[in-house]
Amino acid sequence: MERKIKVFQIGCGKMSKYTMRYVYEHGAEIVGAVDINSEIIGRDISDIIDCQDKGIIIDNVDNLEALLESTKPDIAIVTTMSLLNDVKDVLLTCAKCGVNAITTCEEAFFASNSNTSVFKDIDAMAKTTNCTIVGSGYQDFAWGNLIALMAGTTHKITKIKGSSSYNVEDYGIALAKAHGAGLSLEEFERDVASSDNISPEEREKQIKEGTFIPSYMWNVVGWLADKLDLHIISMNQKCVPLTDKEDLTSSTLNMTIKAGDATGMSAVVTAKTKENIEIEAECIGKVYNKEEFDKNEWTIMGEPNTTVVINRPQTVELTCANIVNRIPDVINAKPGFISTSTLKDATYPLKDLNEYLTK
Repeated sequence: MERKIKVFQIGCGKMSKYTMRYVYEHGAEIVGAVDINSEIIGRDISDIIDCQDKGIIIDNVDNLEALLESTKPDIAIVTTMSLLNDVKDVLLTCAKCGVNAITTCEEAFFASNSNTSVFKDIDAMAKTTNCTIVGSGYQDFAWGNLIALMAGTTHKITKIKGSSSYNVEDYGIALAKAHGAGLSLEEFERDVASSDNISPEEREKQIKEGTFIPSYMWNVVGWLADKLDLHIISMNQKCVPLTDKEDLTSSTLNMTIKAGDATGMSAVVTAKTKENIEIEAECIGKVYNKEEFDKNEWTIMGEPNTTVVINRPQTVELTCANIVNRIPDVINAKPGFISTSTLKDATYPLKDLNEYLTK
């Protein structure tokens, strides 16, 4: 493609500050943007990026379909919510308009194993209009392809065990609330943990009906199994609250979290496979105290044992860079709601993004 790739930004919060700047710096352009926040609707996106005026005014998400039809973008970047049910209308609108989309929605990373009905609806619409919908971000690298690369250098694997922590303050209010940050322990048990106290049969029913609430690692475990050609025979999930001994101030939640209340949660997903390789993955998302920092640690157990640790990864920037760097991959991909487990590894674009398009 000789012209610049045209990108539409959906969601103009903390993440879009980076995605939109990265789009411009990689030779593409923003042709439209929407949000739900009345405080930023009507402002130029330059206010978000902190740059010179771009002439792109943030509109109301209610006008998304008309804006997609008029701007005719090559792809939309969706940086809003974490659960598929919360982004399904936006993704279906993109698919209806035949617009490719890549989203930071964590459940969209491997949505087929947690919300069958919505996944099928989006997949069918995207195939009908010949566009591609993909979930990506930090997990694509740190919880996915990095682990697959380690597995590829191992003689025998008996277990894959991973843990990743992140400060929910960095990702906005939707993610913080999804982790139970700010809840009392009683509220956490009622609103978050209780959803996992169900039988495997009930969980499967919820997955088919679209009422299951997965932790991020639920979809990551499904992605890893798909990437490594493992066949899952059982999975379970457990979420427990995390607390701090001191009061913590959350600017994202605009509140003080009292000592002993939930600062977030630890979610552990365990899967057994036909190949007798167990996958255990934990994500720790919470409001940090002054001593805490992001950490990513994964171990391949077998012959040999291998552990990789990444301290203080800049998860926001890595998420947004992965999203933007994946743009050509999404445009080039087959139609449907697909997983990056079926795509080549993300690569660093030395040239403008449009120069990597094959169609």
